[in-house]
Amino acid sequence: MKTVNPIAAPVATTWPKRSRFLAWTAGIIGGVVLLALLGVVAMIWRMNYVPTDLDLSTTRLSAQGLYQATIRPKVKPIPVNKIHTWVLRLESPNGQPIENAEIRVDGDMPQHGHGLPTRPQVTQNLGSGDYLIEGLKFQMGGWWVIDFEITANGSSDKVSFNLMLQK
Repeated sequence: MKTVNPIAAPVATTWPKRSRFLAWTAGIIGGVVLLALLGVVAMIWRMNYVPTDLDLSTTRLSAQGLYQATIRPKVKPIPVNKIHTWVLRLESPNGQPIENAEIRVDGDMPQHGHGLPTRPQVTQNLGSGDYLIEGLKFQMGGWWVIDFEITANGSSDKVSFNLMLQK
């Protein structure tokens, strides 16, 4: 009679179907949880990231250098959760006022991925390159970017301003 050594006996290499199903299910659920966790970490990082070299100047040259723009909020500091008014001054690079410009205003909060809660508009040409902008509202403190798309004398350009609002 032949004796079999239990230690040297071959081990079954296949799992029962139920065990394989549970292992696959656990692996998939674990992977989904890991991806969700990585997404939350990335979102938290993004919501707290502000560039260290953020230009907060209130006078800027437009992207193509066609216009020099200056923002003058009517209320300082710029309020949060309150509709307010600004004056936008437009000049040529050599300082001549830009008259009769068409201006579109928009803004967003890069860290949070949302825009303004209002649709600010130029409501009046004040003359001498000054334009009244009404309807600005920021719903929270932090880093905001306000964009002006400007068309005047047959040319278009864009200028953006960074703001850091107190919470």
